[in-house]
Amino acid sequence: MNKVYASATEALADIVRDGQTIAVGGFGLCGIPEALIAALRDSGAKQLTCISNNAGVDGFGLGQLLATRQVKKMISSYVGENKEFERQYLAGELELEFTPQGTLAEKLRAGGSGIPAFFTKTGVGTIVAEGKEVREFNGEKYVMEPSLTADVALVKAYKADKSGNLVFRRTARNFNPVCAMAGKITVAEVEHIVETGEIDPDDVHLPGIFVQRLVLNTTPEKRIEQRTVRAK
Repeated sequence: MNKVYASATEALADIVRDGQTIAVGGFGLCGIPEALIAALRDSGAKQLTCISNNAGVDGFGLGQLLATRQVKKMISSYVGENKEFERQYLAGELELEFTPQGTLAEKLRAGGSGIPAFFTKTGVGTIVAEGKEVREFNGEKYVMEPSLTADVALVKAYKADKSGNLVFRRTARNFNPVCAMAGKITVAEVEHIVETGEIDPDDVHLPGIFVQRLVLNTTPEKRIEQRTVRAK
């Protein structure tokens, strides 16, 4: 099975459509699949539900999809750094399922592992728990959180072999592995593609069974979201 596609546009052409749930890896602007996000924007797919830690910034990352009004709902843990996100949400134009960061990661991991729900103490007694089952274990209350899956997952990795085994680079790993696990179809954007067998099995961070398509992007932009330097 050939998993390598000539471009991000080609990799998404027959799998994205209106109304889908899309899981997108990244944390801020670190480790985001920028070429795949741009291709999703250009596809014109709308009424999307996007699962992502946050929504990029104005004009970059998932912020591009907000600008073109392609996103109906965000499932996120952080909603700062994006004025258009704020504007649409406060105007009632964008739905938001606000989720604690660790819970969001576990919801994706559980979904990718075939676990329908789990119990956590995070959010008990807050609006996070509203409408959800709360159960007591050993004298402590826990809220039940349903897992998350996505029709399509878009992720970013540093290296892949042609079988789709992925290697991530430092903190750019972040939400990418769990997003990939949760996707029914996962497309990975990578900076290097090598032959199957060239990556030592002990160096594989995510097995290729979770990845259906690969796109090579040798020149990612890698923006810095907030550059902070020490005064001289």
